[in-house]
Amino acid sequence: MSDRNTLIRSLHDVGLAAWFGGSLMGAVGLNGAAKDQSETARVRARIASSGWAKWTPVNAGAIGAHLFGGGGLLAANAHRVAAQKGVGASTTAKTLVTVAALAATAYARVLGKKVELASSSDPQDAEEAAQHPIDLDSAQRQLAVAQWAVPALTGCLVVLNALHGEQQRPEEQLPGMWERARFAAAPFIPQHS
Repeated sequence: MSDRNTLIRSLHDVGLAAWFGGSLMGAVGLNGAAKDQSETARVRARIASSGWAKWTPVNAGAIGAHLFGGGGLLAANAHRVAAQKGVGASTTAKTLVTVAALAATAYARVLGKKVELASSSDPQDAEEAAQHPIDLDSAQRQLAVAQWAVPALTGCLVVLNALHGEQQRPEEQLPGMWERARFAAAPFIPQHS
């Protein structure tokens, strides 16, 4: 087996970059541009919803690539996660933040779809929105929070990714490998009384 994991590392990193960058651009650029284009909340919501809907399939692909790459890296580095000091803790933190980012992304999409339907001028959308009525202003406030939570959480993942990179330095790995070797050899070393 090769020591290089270029493909899975690339999927992991490019997926995360797109997830983080796209969500940040949407929260800042897309929502800001929609706000500049209309005085009414309904039209602003329609403009922003249209852009977010176009981004959704790309974002899903980015998240999928990140998760696939992350699973591959976890499998390739399982020995480090188990044996190297600090790697298990940072992997656990990264997993928890990833779950939170996924939850925030899903919640933002659910709210976004509700806002999209409620602000649409399409009669079919209006009919669907009527089946699940929402307070548009309240939903938009919740959506704004969720849309900012995604880049905040994925930004944390970028930082944790940098920490994992630092933990792969040889000077970080040697103490862990030494401790593991010492522990494995302990039953074979005679004890002096």
